Amino acid sequence: MDLRRKQVNKGEEPIIAIDGPSGVGKTTVARLVADRLGLKAVSTGALYRAVALYLIQTGVNPNNPLALRVALQNVELDQKYEDGRIRTFLNGEDVTDHLDTVEVSDMASRVAAIPEVREFLLDVQRRLAEGGAVVEGRDIGTVVLPEAQVKVFLDASTGERARRRYEQLRAEGINISYEEALKDVKERDIRDSSREVAPLQRARDAVYIDTTHMSAEEVANRILKLVREIVP
Repeated sequence: MDLRRKQVNKGEEPIIAIDGPSGVGKTTVARLVADRLGLKAVSTGALYRAVALYLIQTGVNPNNPLALRVALQNVELDQKYEDGRIRTFLNGEDVTDHLDTVEVSDMASRVAAIPEVREFLLDVQRRLAEGGAVVEGRDIGTVVLPEAQVKVFLDASTGERARRRYEQLRAEGINISYEEALKDVKERDIRDSSREVAPLQRARDAVYIDTTHMSAEEVANRILKLVREIVP
C-alpha cells in the first residue's frame, strides 16, 4: 500500500483517522499523536456517550423513534482539546467526567446502531475535524472522513482490550471486575460489527496495527512515522 499517493498540500493540516474496537486505546493514542503534531484530538465515541447520557438523564427510550427525534433536536454537542485532554460538552455543560460509566457506555453502544443518531452526529464529527485533527472512532475512515490523509485501524486481542478497559475504569474510581469488563467488550464487539448502519470494519486503505504487545507510545510513534511519509 502506497500511502504517499494521498498528498497533503503544503501548509494544510492533515486529518488522521484512527478506528478500532472497544478498549483498544484509540483515545490515548489519538491524544499522543495530536500533541506531537500540534493538532486537536477528537473522540467520536465520547460524542455518542454524550447522546447516551442525555437519553439516560431525560428518560427517553431510544427505541421510540418520535421521542428520540425530539430528544436529538434538544442536543448540542461540542468538544475542546485542552491540556492534553478531550473535553466534551453537552448543551454547554462539560460532561467529560460522566461519560465512562458502564451504564453510559452500554447505552452508547446501543444508540450507535440507530441510523438517526449516526446521521445526527455525522455533521458534528465533520465540523470538529475541520482545520486538521486526529479523529478516533469506529467508522471514521469508512464513513465520517473517508478522504482522511492517514488512516489506521488499531486492534488487539479481546483479553488485552478487556484488561485495558478494566484498568481504565478502575483508575477512574469505577468499581468493575475484569470479568465484567471482558463481558462488556465482547458484547460491544458483537453490536459494533453486526449493526446494519456503518458497522465496525477496516477501511480498505487503512494501515492495520495489532497493538496487543505494544505500548500507547509505540503505537503513536508508528502512526507518526506514517504521517511523516505523506505530509510535506
